[in-house]
Amino acid sequence: MSERDTTRPVERRSTDPHHRCRPCRPADARKAVEHAVTECRGLHGTASCDVRALSDAVLVASELTTNAILHGGGITDFQVDVVDPGAHPGVLLSVCDRSHDLPVAVPPTDDRGHRRLGGRGWPIVCRLAREVRVADLPSGGKRITVVVPLS
Repeated sequence: MSERDTTRPVERRSTDPHHRCRPCRPADARKAVEHAVTECRGLHGTASCDVRALSDAVLVASELTTNAILHGGGITDFQVDVVDPGAHPGVLLSVCDRSHDLPVAVPPTDDRGHRRLGGRGWPIVCRLAREVRVADLPSGGKRITVVVPLS
């Protein structure tokens, strides 16, 4: 195949500065969190961010989006913002999916003592976030909103 036969990916650009792109993959969500924190540091003149705290926020974004894809019928909306950049900064993450089913913590072993695959994402989210809210959406599905501390 020659270069002229290849197609370039379509880039969706919006003229609305408040437009948020919905990530298709957990990697997109991780990049969005890193971008939001970097952008906020520049706006508020903050020189650094706790690397472990940023790592926690990136992990939570990845877990929420993975769960929405695997258990929620796909991501229907995603938002990320840095809140309270002064005293107690945090990353506000909001992930919507198509399912009304609430997230659950699954024991690491079954009734026979065999280790289960998966089931650790929701407990990780609950442990790392300082706020966790789950709400039904009027149009169907649910929204999970968390705040992960950055300090």
